[in-house]
Amino acid sequence: MKRILGLTSIRSDYDLMSGVYRALHNDPAVDLRLLVSGAHLSPQFGRTVDLIVADGFALLGDVESLISGDSKSSRLKTAANLLNGAIDLVRAYAPDLMIFAGDREDVLVAATIGAFLDIPTVHFFGGDHAADGHVDNPVRHATSKLSTAHFVSIDEHRRRLLSLGESDRRIVVIGSVALDKFASEPPLSKEAVLQDMQAKPHAAEHPLAVLIFHPVDQERARAPSFVRDAVNAMVERGYHVMVGAPNPDPGNNDLVEALRELGQLDQVTYYGNTSRANFVNLMRHASLMIGNSSAGLLEAASVRLPVINIGERQRGRTCGANVLFCDGDRTAIELALDTVRGEAFTAILSGLINPYGDGRSASKAAELLKSTDFRALIKKTEDPIHACQ
Repeated sequence: MKRILGLTSIRSDYDLMSGVYRALHNDPAVDLRLLVSGAHLSPQFGRTVDLIVADGFALLGDVESLISGDSKSSRLKTAANLLNGAIDLVRAYAPDLMIFAGDREDVLVAATIGAFLDIPTVHFFGGDHAADGHVDNPVRHATSKLSTAHFVSIDEHRRRLLSLGESDRRIVVIGSVALDKFASEPPLSKEAVLQDMQAKPHAAEHPLAVLIFHPVDQERARAPSFVRDAVNAMVERGYHVMVGAPNPDPGNNDLVEALRELGQLDQVTYYGNTSRANFVNLMRHASLMIGNSSAGLLEAASVRLPVINIGERQRGRTCGANVLFCDGDRTAIELALDTVRGEAFTAILSGLINPYGDGRSASKAAELLKSTDFRALIKKTEDPIHACQ
């Protein structure tokens, strides 16, 4: 039996990988365990470890790593706590393989543990890149350099890893495993979803807009005004706005305060966190997604949902024609809203295909994770000088 350890620290990376985890969990030839840390264990961020337990996955353990200090140093301290708390758990389990996804500090920790404990690792979603200058970009690339192998979404990401000196034999273009949930989650009615999410009365009578806005250091002072202007502009146009919680990065305190304040409006529901089934069906029933979440760029095209990305976060990333980028001032947001509601933009959505895949990647990934001899790849002897020649 192959022992595979998944590491997850936040709702977003768990949601990305849940289809892979399910396929591995259902395979009798695999012993899958999850090591849970970070925001998953924090009541402030919804204690989303409960969703993992409800999904039936076996936990190797949990590490209470999150320093919710709303400062730049808090992310470093969180990473240090995870490194210190996870080493002995991983060493004792002695997995045949570790898997992790994305670009947060916890994946850098995971890749470091694998490298130093001589455990093969597979990094999902490597090779992506945004032009926003956020620290997540170099963290993603550094994680890739420490990882044994890479399951990437599109060929552009493969080419970027090649340019970083990674060998082509380590890279598999698998499509985005985050999209499988749109094929696997059963449909729920708009009314049932809103009731379960405790939406405001009469929300179902309005077109729905999903707002998710994460803090970005260079926009920290302006973020509350961004979301206030966005919500007010949408309410004026008749939307009921469903507001998700931001991630725990520096700047989230002021942002959460603004979002909770907006949640007092009759036309706004602050739901914070919700189940995967609810979120998938909310996207199916929504008329708009707005904010700066990666779900807008990577996933919304699967349900032909128009997206307005506000501010600097996510700029430069590959996305479908359903995504419109705008600045954070009220005038820019109103212009973007009027554009996505127009006939020309609506016509674009009718033939939209998600550039990140067709929703059939998780089972492929799980089979490769089970059958590939990653131990044979663990020694990274390639010289980056010659990698692109």
